[in-house]
Amino acid sequence: MIKILFVCHGNICRSPMAEFIMKELVAEAGCAGDFEIASAATSTEELGNGVYPPVKRLLGARGIDCSAKRARQITKSDYLEYDLLIGMDRANIRNMKNCWGGDPDGKVRMLLSYCGLDREVADPWYTGDFDATLQDVLSGCRRILEECGY
Repeated sequence: MIKILFVCHGNICRSPMAEFIMKELVAEAGCAGDFEIASAATSTEELGNGVYPPVKRLLGARGIDCSAKRARQITKSDYLEYDLLIGMDRANIRNMKNCWGGDPDGKVRMLLSYCGLDREVADPWYTGDFDATLQDVLSGCRRILEECGY
């Protein structure tokens, strides 16, 4: 079983988008049983809140129901529990490593690094461009699936 945790600042936009897109991709590939996929926040700002409405609509248009998802914050135990810890931007990576006391096992990466890119997934909370974020998330998640051998 490959356990993946996607992380962003609030766990209401980018990381839940990645969580549900990745779940969709592994289901389409017929390997959903080989994965455990979740998402979390580095901050406490949105704890308990649902997925941001524009993201919910975007996922809904793909037939994905994320209505039960509630924002949660990363915990120290997440480092031990998950195989891949994927942040959306450099601030996420910094905050993840601060929480976990570094990255001794080399599990922490930015999503777009899987595509060979040294750039962040733009935060649609600020850009308003949810489609561009979706394209980045799709690209990164597809590459993760390939890297995992599917």
